[in-house]
Amino acid sequence: MKIAVFASGGGTDFQSVIDGVESGLIKAKIDLLIASKPDIFAIERAKKHGIDSFVFRKKDYESGEKMFEDIISLLKERQIDLIVLAGYLTILAPNIVKEYENRIVNIHPSLLPKFGGVGMYGIKVHEAVIASGEKESGCTVHYVDAGADTGKIIAQAKVTVSQDDTAQSLQQKVLEQEHQLLPKVVAKLIEEMKK
Repeated sequence: MKIAVFASGGGTDFQSVIDGVESGLIKAKIDLLIASKPDIFAIERAKKHGIDSFVFRKKDYESGEKMFEDIISLLKERQIDLIVLAGYLTILAPNIVKEYENRIVNIHPSLLPKFGGVGMYGIKVHEAVIASGEKESGCTVHYVDAGADTGKIIAQAKVTVSQDDTAQSLQQKVLEQEHQLLPKVVAKLIEEMKK
């Protein structure tokens, strides 16, 4: 089974999937990394672990659909079974969502459906959670559909929001959970796909 990981930043969630594969938890191969820009640390992680990486920048294309057409061609050529969005900040075009229906998962740093949707990513999510006075937060792995963070929820992990938490400290707490939840979910999905 082959996995493609999509990332836009440092790639700590990507690293958790790499670790999951290398420890034998995930019985699949990470075949490639799709990066949204050339200078992100996720690419360094890919190099270190012998994973091919490809950069697709939206600004190099007339539309998102066109860019994802090229990405789909590459994924088909590489016979990818599962796509994992690990901090990928580009909204997927309908063509790739349709082509890989129920085979694209995303990790989001809140307990969806709360604090999801367009513009809700990274530290912004944690700032919104703190501002709202929520007592708990966490992360969600969900299938990707045509909406933003609206796909079927697969699994969640919770953290307590304490009174002295800042957006930054909450982000750290949630990240720790992300790094445990994502590899477990990917491992389970791969097992199910093999049946």
